[in-house]
Amino acid sequence: MNQPLKGVRVLDLSRVLAGPLAAMILGDLGADILKVERPGSGDESRGWGPPFDSRGESAYYLCCNRNKLSVGADLDDAADQTMLRRLAGEADVVIDNFRAGTLAKRTLDSAELLAKHPRLIWCTITGFGAESSRPGYDFVVQAESGWMSITGEPGGAPMKSGVALVDVMTGKDAAIAILAALAGARNGTPDERRLTVSLQQSAASALINVAQSALVTGREAGRWGNAHANLVPYELFQASDRALVIAVGSDGQFAALARALELPALEDSRLATNAGRIAHRADVVAAIGARVAGKTAADWVSVLGEAGVPCGVVRTVLEALGDLNTSPLTGVEPLSPASIRRPPPTLDQHGALVRAHGWDAFARS
Repeated sequence: MNQPLKGVRVLDLSRVLAGPLAAMILGDLGADILKVERPGSGDESRGWGPPFDSRGESAYYLCCNRNKLSVGADLDDAADQTMLRRLAGEADVVIDNFRAGTLAKRTLDSAELLAKHPRLIWCTITGFGAESSRPGYDFVVQAESGWMSITGEPGGAPMKSGVALVDVMTGKDAAIAILAALAGARNGTPDERRLTVSLQQSAASALINVAQSALVTGREAGRWGNAHANLVPYELFQASDRALVIAVGSDGQFAALARALELPALEDSRLATNAGRIAHRADVVAAIGARVAGKTAADWVSVLGEAGVPCGVVRTVLEALGDLNTSPLTGVEPLSPASIRRPPPTLDQHGALVRAHGWDAFARS
């Protein structure tokens, strides 16, 4: 089994989603991940249910905590503080998402530990940056970072994403930053090994073309529902039985679409370019919608697929998961070189081993 990060030790002091996800990504790549949790209750996400599995673990917790060992530790207990300082000093990476000053007050000062251990990398995940004490919650950041203002139907209420995507992207950004530091900053200065990732920054960066369009034009972005501000046709259509999406990304694809739909009206020279189609958006969308309604979604996916036009049926979550290797315990199987070696641990499942053997607990579990 290929494990690119085999031997890398990660002390996961984070909770909920972004931090645990970052740690799990590293664990999937072979790193040893030691999850530290509050005794008695553990990671808050353990209680974020139903649903709960047969062990009493919430689906939310399970989604981002495989390939880890769990130890319960009280940050206000002197003995546990000593244990955590030792574990951090022997680690390659520490991940936390505590508010500024919380760990330092409990003898886990990142600056001190980075200075003392020249190969240690420390990544803190914040809501609104290193200087802010505001708690970081995905929903709040979606609201404040412009996401909700561009999500939903035109003229409708602002809408959040159906998944906590800010947390997910921040977790991935944190994992990328840590991987970069492991590759290039292992013997750097404490400042070079001190990483800070924020939900706000990740969310703003993820606006991508919407942000760039606003910067170029100086105009606020709007809500387009299932349509696209810059491409036509690129939206949802209703077939005779269910919804599908058609996503035309080039003039050639549009010409192929017009032929496949047998709509000569769409071969009008005014519609040959995307700019022309945007100018005549309503007419283009109405013609396609009327034609698509006459056949099933499966029929159109077959016809358009043969014509090379990007399209797809709107499937349910269970339908989508049916194509993949999945497990109610360990989730969606990652792509190689990542792998699943351990199910998500129960609270303090490995506490005795960790207290007795430290990082050697991985070899003994």
